[in-house]
Amino acid sequence: MTVRQRRRLARGLVAASGVLMAAMAVGWWSSWSGGLLMVAQVLHHPLLFGLSVVAALTAAVFLGVRNVVIRVLSAVTAGLIAFFAVPLALFASSGQEVTTDEAAPGRSDRRLVVEEGADLIDPLWWVYVDEGSGLAKRRWQVGYFNGDVGANVLVEAAWEGPDRIRLVTGEEEEARVHLVDLRPGTGEPLRTISMD
Repeated sequence: MTVRQRRRLARGLVAASGVLMAAMAVGWWSSWSGGLLMVAQVLHHPLLFGLSVVAALTAAVFLGVRNVVIRVLSAVTAGLIAFFAVPLALFASSGQEVTTDEAAPGRSDRRLVVEEGADLIDPLWWVYVDEGSGLAKRRWQVGYFNGDVGANVLVEAAWEGPDRIRLVTGEEEEARVHLVDLRPGTGEPLRTISMD
């Protein structure tokens, strides 16, 4: 491979890492409440995209830079990033599982979704409303519950009507009912509940 080809390939890898970073930013933005669900599911993978960017930039350095010290430093940096990022991401991931996916009364385009996971030993629940269908489906966050305290345990999530969700937290005598109204046109919750 000629020097010109190596430099062209290195520039291509830098450009590819820029595209990956832009895709990662779009996925991050879409993962917020009200973002496009399909875009978030495809592009919101920070570990995968981040390590791909690091790999592409490291390969670009190896192809485009002849200085051995810079090559070694970039390889060591990439190795350290991977060494710390992978276990941290695996430790932080909760392995969320959908436990409820129920259509609103009289509305097939609006769904109540509950995902359950764990933070070491504490149970966690995320409550969402998915509005729309296909590529235009949006996900709105309704609540987050950390069950490290009995009063925060999500006991029930159900529809009270097409524009209202009923959430019950706490066990027996500590039970509390939370009603969350949704905007009729968009499904956006008028309030969110966070019980940490």
